[in-house]
Amino acid sequence: MHTDNPENSVDRNTDVQKLTVFYDGACPKCRRDRASYEKLAGSAAEQVCWFDITGQENRLHELGIDPYRALSELHVRDTRGRIVFELDAYILLMSKVTVLKPFAWLLSLPVIKPLLAKLYHWQVNRRLRKRGLLAG
Repeated sequence: MHTDNPENSVDRNTDVQKLTVFYDGACPKCRRDRASYEKLAGSAAEQVCWFDITGQENRLHELGIDPYRALSELHVRDTRGRIVFELDAYILLMSKVTVLKPFAWLLSLPVIKPLLAKLYHWQVNRRLRKRGLLAG
């Protein structure tokens, strides 16, 4: 485990009081997205723990998360210890912030969600290709 970074101290067996966001700290856009979320969240940001997945393949496996999927889809552990990913992870995060709740609701609509999922994967794959982490 990456012990010199306190944000990466995630314990699977702990009674979880915060959401844990597994994000790619090596990705400039991901870091900007995190900063934007924290700014919009205000004090609600204190209820979120951020786990940088960079170089944490073994720890991710221990937590039951596939490292490649963690790189290609946002993963969030909820306060009950369940892992949600992709748009469900965004919906969960947004639902915790007053100004983002309407967007969480919109994202969850059955007509919208599949379309946004395709766009989301296209953008993520483009980002990973640019960084040389995805062939094609």
